[in-house]
Amino acid sequence: MVVLVSGNGSNLQAIIDDISENRINAKITAVIANQETAYGLTRAENAGIPAIYIDHKNFTSREEYDNKLAECIDQYNPNLIVLAGFMRILTPSFVERYLGRMLNIHPSLLPKYKGLHTHQRAIDANDKEHGASVHFVTPELDGGPVVLQSKVPVFEQQDVHELAQRVQQQERQMYPLVIKWFCEDRLKMIDNRAVLDNKILTEEGYAIE
Repeated sequence: MVVLVSGNGSNLQAIIDDISENRINAKITAVIANQETAYGLTRAENAGIPAIYIDHKNFTSREEYDNKLAECIDQYNPNLIVLAGFMRILTPSFVERYLGRMLNIHPSLLPKYKGLHTHQRAIDANDKEHGASVHFVTPELDGGPVVLQSKVPVFEQQDVHELAQRVQQQERQMYPLVIKWFCEDRLKMIDNRAVLDNKILTEEGYAIE
């Protein structure tokens, strides 16, 4: 698999750890970042994984950058592309190239709160629960079929940073699990639906309370 990051890479680290402890039967062949300062690159280097920086500012268009990114990814011939905090909107042609074998984790209970600032939006809406979703990537932003969701309660006068931290704790458990399912050939995307163990998942995916 190839992992794309833009920042700290805590989900990347969780995946690296699960692979090293034989909980996931897979190999990360490369980590690619669009930010030179992304700590995910350091995590990759520390684990002996090729760490590649492709600066999006060197390209005149989103399409040109995505073409270069795809060219780099294809050198490793991965069966799975993992977006782990990759903070770029991908072009439809890029997504179609890897359709059914690209996963993302999003910090909300999709279809709620696509896009950014999800934790604050949940607090502002007085939601009783919040969480994260792992989903297949499709051309619609944060709109691909959900595989797995995990929920956390939103307490009264909740601090956004504390809420984000609790959601991130769930993310670090969820993402490796979904990747494990995919690598065991238990998880597929068929007709724009997530299918686990030959069963079509609901719109909210498989829920962990």
